[in-house]
Amino acid sequence: MTVILGILNITDDSFSDGARYLDPAAAIAHGRALAADGAAVLDIGAASSNPDSKGVPPDVEIARLAAVLPALAGTPLSIDTFSPTVQRWALAQGVAYLNDIQGFPDPALYPALAASPARLIVMHSVQARGAATRVPVAPGEILDRIVRFFDTRLAALEQAGIARDRLILDPGMGFFLGSDPEASFTVLRRLRDLKDRYALPLLVSVSRKSFLRRLAGRDAAAAGAVSLAAELHAVAEGADYIRSHAPGPLRDALLLAKKLAEPAG
Repeated sequence: MTVILGILNITDDSFSDGARYLDPAAAIAHGRALAADGAAVLDIGAASSNPDSKGVPPDVEIARLAAVLPALAGTPLSIDTFSPTVQRWALAQGVAYLNDIQGFPDPALYPALAASPARLIVMHSVQARGAATRVPVAPGEILDRIVRFFDTRLAALEQAGIARDRLILDPGMGFFLGSDPEASFTVLRRLRDLKDRYALPLLVSVSRKSFLRRLAGRDAAAAGAVSLAAELHAVAEGADYIRSHAPGPLRDALLLAKKLAEPAG
């Protein structure tokens, strides 16, 4: 069964929704709406990671999160952060998932990760550290880079005592795979290879990404259809988790696919 993560950005510089949910009341209302529309998990980010984002100090990130987490605790929560300070704080709140665009590179954090029951979304990015930047990467090299990253990082996490069955792999998309949009299309075509190699759950996050907007000639607000098509392709290729701004259309499409797979009666 595909798990939908609803994206909740409580930031002032998100590429998709700007500062619409920076106010805690607006964020809480949107989080509840995402859950009502089919998000099984809320993936909450308080610091943007797009190439044009501004840095956010950990104390500000924590303050933004602290203002909304208690009101949204009825839905499993994922915290999208690459700050070890914020990750430690989130673990102390008992969140269900941690989502790190750097894939948990800091060994000093591993004992805390090992002691927690939280699922860990281990994401690959060509930047290795920090927010996305416009790095040139040849699309033909991207799968080898992803495999080398996961081979190394999974070995380190498991050696630190973090159970393999707590790990979810995210190959990255958009600028996390470099400045050439073809890299993202290459990875979407090869998701099954990653699934077969690691036998771990895959998460795919393509919603409103620039490579899809460029293909369709749409801005972020109008990129729903192309995002949904890419999400459904990812599910067909083995993705277990989809991180989406619009869980409702995806939920409906998955319900239809499930119904059509039933034997004719």
